[in-house]
Amino acid sequence: MVKYIRLTQDDVQSFVNVTSKCDFDIDISYNRYKVDAKSFLGVYGMDFQRPLKVSYDGYNQELEELLKKFAVAC
Repeated sequence: MVKYIRLTQDDVQSFVNVTSKCDFDIDISYNRYKVDAKSFLGVYGMDFQRPLKVSYDGYNQELEELLKKFAVAC
């Protein structure tokens, strides 16, 4: 699945907490810059002025709710 979100620096901790509970890989990226969404430093280093692309191949209800909260239309 691929979803687009927008985060602020204040949202990073809650985002990483939820992604860390998932037993599947989750990547977050923009342009050619791609990091593990379970890495606090990786996510914190993203450009928060841009919509971020979240890619994953599993299902977790808490993750889906979080992505819906941060969703943007692209």
